[in-house]
Amino acid sequence: MKYEAVIGLEIHSELKTKTKIFCGCATTFGAEQNTHVCPVCLGLPGVLPVINKRVVEFAIRAGLALNCTINKFSKFDRKNYYYPDLPKNFQTSQYDLPIAEKGYVDIDVDGQKKRIRITRIHMEEDAGKLVHSGNTIKDSATSNVDYNRTGVPLIEIVSEPDMATPQEARVYMEKVKSILEYIDVSNCRMEEGNLRADLNVSLRPVGTTALGTKAEMKNINSFKAVEDALAYEIQRQQEVLEDGGHLVQETRTWDPDKGITLSMRTKEAAHDYRYMPEPDLVPIVTTDEEIAAYRKALPELPDARRQRLETEDGLSSYDAGIITGSRELAEYFDAAIVDGADAKLTANWMMGDLAKNLNAEGKTIQDSPVDAKRLGQMIMLISKGTISSKIAKKVFVEMWTSPDAPEKIVKDKGLVQITDTKAIEGIVDAVIAANPKPVADYKGGNTKAIGALVGQVMKQSKGKANPGVVNQLLKAKLDT
Repeated sequence: MKYEAVIGLEIHSELKTKTKIFCGCATTFGAEQNTHVCPVCLGLPGVLPVINKRVVEFAIRAGLALNCTINKFSKFDRKNYYYPDLPKNFQTSQYDLPIAEKGYVDIDVDGQKKRIRITRIHMEEDAGKLVHSGNTIKDSATSNVDYNRTGVPLIEIVSEPDMATPQEARVYMEKVKSILEYIDVSNCRMEEGNLRADLNVSLRPVGTTALGTKAEMKNINSFKAVEDALAYEIQRQQEVLEDGGHLVQETRTWDPDKGITLSMRTKEAAHDYRYMPEPDLVPIVTTDEEIAAYRKALPELPDARRQRLETEDGLSSYDAGIITGSRELAEYFDAAIVDGADAKLTANWMMGDLAKNLNAEGKTIQDSPVDAKRLGQMIMLISKGTISSKIAKKVFVEMWTSPDAPEKIVKDKGLVQITDTKAIEGIVDAVIAANPKPVADYKGGNTKAIGALVGQVMKQSKGKANPGVVNQLLKAKLDT
């Protein structure tokens, strides 16, 4: 029997507020353990929470950007369960009346477009962090708890089970990350736990519609892990079913070193959490006017920006997709072409030499030694014919370590392209005289042989001869 996977994601994104969701403790990452805590986030007796208004604003902004309906009346609930990183023994979350619901994200996988529906987005507080002595909770002798993260504001983005492959799940999560970065509500630093996902996956016989028994993998915080964990889990479940075994609904953990998932506990249903309305927090009421104002304030989102780059700037769908993959990259591109630099050439340089150098030094686009304005200036020098593409590579190397404008570097290094026909003609004549074989090959019908001659002229001119003029001169002399 053939099986197909059914995948849904619960993406947890920490919001980039300065203080926690219900108290004034700082949300700064990396502080000494258990120093960003107070009686409220530790759940000590007699304390009362107060909602951080910025959390509500960010959640509404995220809901609109993800095409959700914003509920004008929503409330908080207590999700009751015991775990060492949850000092109150309940998590303040949202259950039946979340802040947003019924949204969607469109993804593109190998040229195939697909819409992934979003069930809901709700606000909640983060739990603390268990620091294990081993690689995972399964192989640890001890675990310590750091409550600094307790009470950090989260939104949870719950998808419908609309994904069928690990690749679709990865692309969906990448798209959500990109949107959250564009609207500036989360840092999305996965290595810091800003963005992580719970993966739900089940199998069913091909051609059927009933959902199978699912397994959930918690707190996956890299795109590679999303794909790898799902691929392993799909294979594991298929082997169990093909062997005549039965799957149980459970929570599993992903061990990246071993490349396997391990059972942690049977999976609870919603009613096991004994949800109840949070009595210490008033409901959240949002007006139509407020929702309209939030919508108007949204920036240009990835899909709209991608379409603009394709239709107005003439980029290919692939190039536009890469450029708009992150807000910082898209803003760099726009800043580079604002004064008239060729869009396609700019995209090529960004995805070529610029990306290569950044990757080699472990830098992001924000840390680039070559800022957008100077890259645009260099590209305009290429378009004007002041320098060739080959010379531009030398200029770019200089720009990487020098703050000088590209025009100054070109002038100081004597790199201006030679376009004077008479100046180039002497070099062309000398090259033709010194290379009888490629000359004979060309005249014998092998037109590709001219490439060797062009290379020699460029070498003799130290890369400064205009390649177009060189080709014209060579053809004119060889065809007579």
